[in-house]
Amino acid sequence: MPTSHFHYVYILWDASTHTHFYVGHTSDLAARLKTHNAGHVPHTSKYAPWEIHSAIAVQTEEQASELEKYFKSHSGREWVIKHLGLPMGMTSLS
Repeated sequence: MPTSHFHYVYILWDASTHTHFYVGHTSDLAARLKTHNAGHVPHTSKYAPWEIHSAIAVQTEEQASELEKYFKSHSGREWVIKHLGLPMGMTSLS
């Protein structure tokens, strides 16, 4: 069944140096990016401003949460760097 409401797993990278990245999930990418860039997320406030590097749409919040957990694991971080074009040696804030 098609859905018009997606949940996103997103990867941000710091706009200044592209040396840090952050993984999260949301149902509203634009609003979440504004929250990060306003300094309201303790994990990311130090390296703002942020840009969306990648986002993956899934149908349920549960799917987004599970994918986010994987991307925050050791093997998931390696997968993100290798397959989504992030530079080697980036620091994950997740």
